[in-house]
Amino acid sequence: MATLRELKGRIGSVASSEKITGAMKMISSAKMHKAEQALKRLLPFRNQIETIIGNLLSADAEFSSPLLDARDVKRVGVVVFGSDDGLCGAYNVNVFKHLLVKMAEYRKEYGEGVEVEVIPVGSKIAKSVNKLALKGVTVKAVDGVDSKTAGDGVKNFIAQLQQRFIAGELDKVDTLYMSFKSVSRQVLTADQLLPVVQESFDSVEVSSSRPYIFEPDASTIFTNVLPLFLLSTIQEIFTENRASEQAARVMAMQSANDNAKKLLEQLRLEYNKLRQQSITNELLDIVGGQVKN
Repeated sequence: MATLRELKGRIGSVASSEKITGAMKMISSAKMHKAEQALKRLLPFRNQIETIIGNLLSADAEFSSPLLDARDVKRVGVVVFGSDDGLCGAYNVNVFKHLLVKMAEYRKEYGEGVEVEVIPVGSKIAKSVNKLALKGVTVKAVDGVDSKTAGDGVKNFIAQLQQRFIAGELDKVDTLYMSFKSVSRQVLTADQLLPVVQESFDSVEVSSSRPYIFEPDASTIFTNVLPLFLLSTIQEIFTENRASEQAARVMAMQSANDNAKKLLEQLRLEYNKLRQQSITNELLDIVGGQVKN
């Protein structure tokens, strides 16, 4: 049985843990809300790009771009988004498990000979995928790109992916990430990034309220706007990944905080019982000594 001193020490340790997890939850919550605001700031840019594409699609023109070219898939690149920091529960584990499922789907769809290049974003997920020892699977991290990358870093990253696709190094590029819905709900999402498919524009609204004159022509404008559409897409994915990571960390810290509170209550109850027993024994010894005298 633990002594009073031991129990007091454990109570102090658990109480400190409770304070730490509570503080970490507040920090993660603030970071999550910051990422949510960043998502909202992205909307005007993305909406404007989609509006332009919608008006172009309403024109009687044929569109061509190397980013639209579909070809036989022999090498797939899958960009896997995870975290750079820990203490976010099973966040990275769930992404990694879905990656394994995705690679099995590639082999089923494109044959056993298909090569898969995993491009991890985030040191934690990179550590997991580097342990993969599967035939036809390679891991290629991009220097200077992590889960916190923003601005020019994201722009350079998508430009590299486009160049590699156009050069034929990759026949298809997919993304695998956690889509942010709420603090308690993040959804694993797998999207095709390249080649750009018609389904990417299914949600784009076409404006028919007024006619447009395209200069120089609709096809040329489309070719120049398409990279901007991809940029807005990848920016949104980076931001959703950050928001989802912090949301997962908030939930993990909440769970740890709740467990610490329960353990603290149990330890205090045990401490009080042992203290009461100690006091009772001392009183009995005093009473017994008086009786003998």
